[in-house]
Amino acid sequence: MSDFFAPAALSVSELNALAKNLLEEHLFGLWVAGEVSNLTRAASGHYYFSLKDSRAQVRCALFKGTAAKLAAPLKEGDHIELSGRISIYEARGEFQITVNEVRLKGLGQLYEAYEKLKAKLQAEGVFAPERKKPLPEHPRAIGIVTSLAAAALRDVVSTLKRRAPEIPIIVYPTPVQGAGSEKQIAQAIATAAARHETDVLIVCRGGGSIEDLWAFNEEPVVRAIEACAIPIVSGVGHETDFTLADFAADMRAPTPTAAAELVSPNRAELLRKLALAQTQLRGTLQQRYYDASQRLDWLARQLRHPQQKLDEQKTHLAALQQNLRFAMQNQHRFSAQALAQQQQKLAHLRPDTAAVGRDLAAFQTALQQNWQALFNLRRQGLEKQAALLEAVSPQHILARGFSVVKNSRGQVIRNADSLKQGQKLHIVFAEGETDVRVTREHKQPDLFDYS
Repeated sequence: MSDFFAPAALSVSELNALAKNLLEEHLFGLWVAGEVSNLTRAASGHYYFSLKDSRAQVRCALFKGTAAKLAAPLKEGDHIELSGRISIYEARGEFQITVNEVRLKGLGQLYEAYEKLKAKLQAEGVFAPERKKPLPEHPRAIGIVTSLAAAALRDVVSTLKRRAPEIPIIVYPTPVQGAGSEKQIAQAIATAAARHETDVLIVCRGGGSIEDLWAFNEEPVVRAIEACAIPIVSGVGHETDFTLADFAADMRAPTPTAAAELVSPNRAELLRKLALAQTQLRGTLQQRYYDASQRLDWLARQLRHPQQKLDEQKTHLAALQQNLRFAMQNQHRFSAQALAQQQQKLAHLRPDTAAVGRDLAAFQTALQQNWQALFNLRRQGLEKQAALLEAVSPQHILARGFSVVKNSRGQVIRNADSLKQGQKLHIVFAEGETDVRVTREHKQPDLFDYS
């Protein structure tokens, strides 16, 4: 019967959900302190770690958005204080803290404020190396911003008097710790910048706790250093102490005494360098004197009487005239030889016109003789042809009693049978000619027919 009235069992997910609600409703607004252990950073940018002490540990999740707000990334072994949503991760039933805020344990809010302001100023470029101003090598005056009661002031002044007693010192007094001291330090720096009485400024105080030095971590002091047109050397605290003023200054010195050494030239070193320069200058001048003396002696040896120089010039001129005469003679001789050679070459190259003229005259004489002989020969042949032509000339035939009978067309009548009654004929005699007409047909008898 007891089993029948027993309450119903919860599922695992219901149990985890119930525990999650109980934790979130009753555990909130708490800060938990411990050491970071098993720290991992996922690819998403989220952090997962365990927060532990000597007897227990709890799982923690720090998501990317919250982690980006931290002054410095978490590291293994950091002792921190955190607050967040205390709950259960239902999927695995693990007790964990989803972190909303983180601060370093021990330094607490001061250190957190320091890191946040440092990150802010660094993002603005206040600490950038390119904005640092160089320190003057030989300042005309040196300014000091510190408290008149500070032991650091005595150390700085004594160092400056030892190293450079000739350089004037101007102190801009201000409290260096306590409530409101950051504003007074900033005002002293602004006053020094406005008066512009010095070429370099030392902002310093002696060592102390982080609370004692805190004024030099305040934003007004850092902003005043950034805005100052005069180069500033920060000498705050001991060598292991770092303040935001150190990062903003144009140069940081580990101690106030070191700051004084940085801004002041070393008088003993300057005197040593001056003595060295004097020695070098004396040596240089002496060497120049020796060089000038040797040059003067050389010039003195080169100095001669004008008559001697004139005689040398006359001798040189006579030598030049003789050389010129020899040169002209040689040139004339060479030119004459060259002309003779050219004439000889021309004689070889020029044709023998006399021989050709004689040959031409002989050729002309032979031509004329040959032409005359040919002419006579041709004339004789012509005369023979003329005589032969004369011998066979029809005129001679006509002179022997013959005549030439032609018809009206000028054709010679060779056959009497071709004549017709009444035909007109033309008869040519040895002397004269006449026209006749055929009156009757009559066959001419043979010349030798007498029967």
